[in-house]
Amino acid sequence: MTETTTSAVPMIEADGLSKFYGPFAAARGISFKVNKGELVAFLGPNGAGKSTTMKMLTGYLAPSEGVARIAGHDMFRDRIAGSNRLGYLPENGPLYPDMTPFSLLSFFADARGLAADYKKNRIEAVIELCDLKSVVHKAISKLSKGFRQRVGMAQALLHEPDVLILDEPTAGLDPNQIREVRNTMRKLGETKTILLSTHILQEVEAMASRVIMINEGRKVFEGSVAELKEIKGDLAEAFHKLTGAAA
Repeated sequence: MTETTTSAVPMIEADGLSKFYGPFAAARGISFKVNKGELVAFLGPNGAGKSTTMKMLTGYLAPSEGVARIAGHDMFRDRIAGSNRLGYLPENGPLYPDMTPFSLLSFFADARGLAADYKKNRIEAVIELCDLKSVVHKAISKLSKGFRQRVGMAQALLHEPDVLILDEPTAGLDPNQIREVRNTMRKLGETKTILLSTHILQEVEAMASRVIMINEGRKVFEGSVAELKEIKGDLAEAFHKLTGAAA
């Protein structure tokens, strides 16, 4: 688990979040908080409502009920202020394949209105942090999936957000690429508040301070990794017991 100084200041808050599509509830009454300095794993089987919940937290989706807050900002009523504190990496995040990592980061820096000196410093910093020096002027379409994930991570970090929401950042990567992305997340966990959605239980055990688990749109567990393991003595077995997922 990453050694990080935490405080009781909530940086991510889900307060009764629900999302309905007609009679179907993609998420129903989900509430939790992630405090400053925590790295919290967000777990659940496919179709459980994780991505829907994360999109509500980021302001991408408006909730049918409830409130999402980032650093105290209501993401429905005060989305711009909240977004300034937030870095979001969606699963298979959209990148412009004809751009290079450098031109993409420059484009997003301009879109965020970063001043010239600050823009230059931040682009250099995220290229270093995400280890992109070897591909910085290569077309994104030519990059491996691991490098594309790192480009997405660099874009999410460009404006120095306090909060990161990462949706399956290692999905589809090979073991070497997973290791590279995981090392980057460990560095980020030293200074950021992170909500991490993943299916890789080894990542949860290695990095998370707490676990939040949902199933069929409802929260079914919140607690430490040790408390989750106590349910069945093993993370995979506990996951199965709480979600009814196929082995």
